[in-house]
Amino acid sequence: MKMTLKAVVFDFNGVIINDEAIHQRLIEEILLSENLFIKKGEYQKVCIGRSSRTCLYDLLSNHGRVINEDTLTKILLKKAQNYILELEKLDGLPLYRGLNDFIFQIYNSNVCLGIVSDATRKEIEFVLERSQLKQFFSVMISSEDTTSIKPETDGYKLVVQRLNQRYPQINLQPKECLAIENTPQGIRAARRVGMQVVGIANTYPFHMLQRQANWTVDYFTDLEWERIQEFF
Repeated sequence: MKMTLKAVVFDFNGVIINDEAIHQRLIEEILLSENLFIKKGEYQKVCIGRSSRTCLYDLLSNHGRVINEDTLTKILLKKAQNYILELEKLDGLPLYRGLNDFIFQIYNSNVCLGIVSDATRKEIEFVLERSQLKQFFSVMISSEDTTSIKPETDGYKLVVQRLNQRYPQINLQPKECLAIENTPQGIRAARRVGMQVVGIANTYPFHMLQRQANWTVDYFTDLEWERIQEFF
């Protein structure tokens, strides 16, 4: 039976918005408030490609600080508020080149769009609203929707479930979805549920993602939408 591409699911940080420098600054400020200092290269080693929760927990543990989940959640909520304040200072959001055109192509092909991210819903919605992209996304899975993080598959399973709830007529299956990911953890999560994956080399080198993704590109402008549709 012929397979059809019915949905494209994006990660958020490092795929939609180029915000790693902002996260690093906010994480460093949190540690500084605890009288802790990140060593050179420590952020890159511990945090790149991982959720803020995991990053902070490991950094604090590495510096001898034991923290419970409730306290960590409060710190992360404060970080999310500060993240939005940082973005509000900018004249324009640091979205990746070619993102808007690629989203328009998908939307105009009557393919559903979703997001699966470890970011908070407020962070995602702020960026999508300010960039006028929110209207294109049918479903958003954020850190509030699942306690597990990538490479666990809960977020990708949930996005399929939510898309089917919203559009029951499409009877969406994971194999009919394309995921856009920038990390090995995200690629593994999407592939483990049976999705095809584009790895975009915004965070990790091209060759690292190429080993794991179905397609790998440096930029959204390199993605050939027609070729992807033909594959499905």
